[in-house]
Parts: sequence; C-alpha cells; structure tokens
Amino acid sequence: MSRSKNNTPQGVSRRTILKTGATAAVVASSPMFFMRNAWAQEFRNDPSKQSTVTFGFNVPQTGPYADEGADELRAYKLAVKHLNGEGDGGMINTMQPSSLKGNGILGKKVQFVTGDTQTKSDAARASAQRMIQRDGVTMFTGGSSSGVAIACQSLAQELGVIYMCGLTHSNDTTGKDKRRYGFRHFFNAYMSGRALGPVLKEEYGTDRRAYHLTADYTWGWTQEESMKNTTEELGWTTARTVRTPVGAGDYSQYLTQVLSSDADVLILNHYGNDMVNSLTQAVNFGMRDRSVNGKNFEIVVPLFSRLMAQGAGNAIKGILGSTNWNWSLQDAGSLAFVKSFGAEYGAPPSQAAHTCYVQTLLYANACEMAGTFYPPEVIKTLEGFKFDGMGNGPTEYRADDHQCFKDVLVVRGAEDPTNQFDLLDVVKEVPRSQVEYDPSIFGGELGPYKV
Repeated sequence: MSRSKNNTPQGVSRRTILKTGATAAVVASSPMFFMRNAWAQEFRNDPSKQSTVTFGFNVPQTGPYADEGADELRAYKLAVKHLNGEGDGGMINTMQPSSLKGNGILGKKVQFVTGDTQTKSDAARASAQRMIQRDGVTMFTGGSSSGVAIACQSLAQELGVIYMCGLTHSNDTTGKDKRRYGFRHFFNAYMSGRALGPVLKEEYGTDRRAYHLTADYTWGWTQEESMKNTTEELGWTTARTVRTPVGAGDYSQYLTQVLSSDADVLILNHYGNDMVNSLTQAVNFGMRDRSVNGKNFEIVVPLFSRLMAQGAGNAIKGILGSTNWNWSLQDAGSLAFVKSFGAEYGAPPSQAAHTCYVQTLLYANACEMAGTFYPPEVIKTLEGFKFDGMGNGPTEYRADDHQCFKDVLVVRGAEDPTNQFDLLDVVKEVPRSQVEYDPSIFGGELGPYKV
C-alpha cells in the first residue's frame, strides 16, 4: 500500500487511524480468551513468562507475637515443599475438592521471600509493599495480629495482589474493614463468644461479675465486645473493662485493680506473650485461690493457642478458651498435617501453623481451578468455595465477606498433660451452625475487582 507524505496509507484518514488505534487500545486492556481460562490481561507481578511463582510470607519475627510467627513460617515452608512435590504431600492428599498436582502451581515451581511484621501495622505494610514492588510476589500472607491483617489487606486492595490472612481474630477483618483482595481462614471474636457461651453457663452459672483486661487494638476491642455481649446474655454483669497496651509485659498495676473490685471472673482479652504474662501474673497474685461473692474466682482466656499454653506452664491448667484448630484432632486432614509437620520439625503444629499452611494451599488450589494467576478470577474461585479434609470439617469461604465458616473448638488447659505438647483438652467441638451470623451485622464493603 502506498503512503502519503505524512506516512498515512492512502485512502485512510488520520481520524480513522486514531479511532482504530483507540479501539485497539481498549481491546488490549480487556481480557482476551484464546482458550478456556487463559487471560491475556496484564496484571501486577504476572508470572506467566517465568518458570517460577513467588509468594511473600510476612510474619512477626520479632515482637510479642514472635512465637506464633516462627511457627507460621515453618508451616509456610512446609506448604511450599508439598506444592513443589517434595515430602509426603501433607493435606494435598486429603483436601477435597482439589486440583493440586504436586508440581508447583500451573506448572511453575513455588519460591518465596519473607518479611518481619514486628507485630506492628506500619512495619507490616512496609514489609508487604517491598515484597510486592521489589520481589514481585503474586500472593502474600501471614501475620498474627488483626491490626497487621487489616493494614495488609488494605494494601492488597490498593495494589491488586491477593492477601491470604494469617492469624487475625478481630470481627473487623471480615467486617467493616473487609476487602475484595483479602481472605480469612481463621475464625473471629464473635465465633469465640458464641462457642464459649453455653460452656461458661454450664460451668460457672448465670450470676457472675466479669472484669475485662483487653489488648488496646482492633482485635482486643472486638473480642471484648463479643465476650461482653455473650456473657451479659447469660445474665452476667460487667464490672469493668480496661484497655492495656500491646507488649506491656508487667500487668501488676491492672491486676491490683481487679483484686480490689467485686468481680469474680477475669476475662483476659490478650494473645501471644501478652496473654502468657498476664495469665501467669494473675495466677501468681493468687486469683485462682480466691473466693468472691461466694464463688470461686475464675479466669477465662477467649482465644487460646498451644504455644501460649506452653509459655504459661502450670498457670494454664483448667482455664477455658477457644481455638481454631488443635493438633489432637483425629480427622484425616489433621493427622496428615501433624505427621508431616512433626517429621519436618520434631514437634506438633500450632493453630498458627495450621491456618497458614491451609491458606497457602487454598490460594494455590484456586489458581489451578481458575487456570490462571489473574487475581479477579482467582478471587471469584475462592468466593463461595466449599471444601473439606483440611482439619475443621466441611468449610466454606463465604462470598459476602470472605470469612471461613467451620466448626470451632472450646478447650481447657490440661490438668494432667501426658507430654509437653498435650496442653489443651478439647471440651466441645461446636458446630458451625452455632457460630454463623448474617454478614451485614459487621458492615463494610468488599470493594471492586481491580482490572
């Protein structure tokens, strides 16, 4: 075709070329289907032209939740081994339905980078941002703090990279602060309250006065609210609620005030080393030997973990709480995971390890099911996904808020443990029907799929 002096093909106006170019640009920015589940859409950190895919494991390696973070990282590394076809496969063998093949994800070997959240929201967000912008992660995950989780999933929404929450128990994570690009496998404070209520009524009665010591951030606030609502429905009254700083260490000034009150139950809305310190100090203050209002003084820890039980030692004996998962469960998924983790690290996994391992497999499986790493399609695959064989019975990622619903465990500190890890007795496996709720009660909007 001959061209005019301005290099425009003869017989074709510049307006036509501009219009055609604009159309081409629009087409180029839209998903194009060359085959089923294949997207030409560009997205941040697309690994399609690489032989590997990179995950970011952002855990508290320092700070008051560092013990949880260390076990999370162990689980993440084990998940990567299993995804890449190394080891015995763990829960890949029990997960149903599953598209995982043990050859990486969509044929790409999984590699990872790590970061330290420091159990601080700002530090966690900065670490995650480095992972996304410098290391090119396709998915990031981790954390043992709801403040961290909320900050990270907000960043995930901004940058269009999926965040699979680690430990986060605040109602706000999948409530007012929920995001399209964030998913939570862990249960929440509301579920702890609903699970614990009937057990507290049966064991401690309906005429009690409760004193709350509460970690002063989003998790503590919603845990306090959920436990307060639950216990007041039982007929209990609330003597006082007191906020304490994360990482306080010494709780004597707060415990002295409990002793001078007329409360006969202390509810410790603390986690990690904070819970270890406050519970140990409360027991050393003689609280469990007291009688108030004609009743034995009791202590409740709404959210437990085996790692916390280990740290608290004898102080944990007889204390009621709830947990997301426990290594003593005898279902096929739990047995497979405990076997794999124990062979790798010489100790059973914590609930932190279980949650983070499962989150990694769930993301990988969603990519395989969707046939792509393109985040909107992976998200749509996870929304409403129902699965089993992962240690909590039949489970569903509710599409409305990205909250997992499954059975919840009420546990008690073992009075006579048979070994150093047998520290929590399962009192009751609470069915998911008892802890489910309407997604509207905590508000929030998921936001858009970013394209």
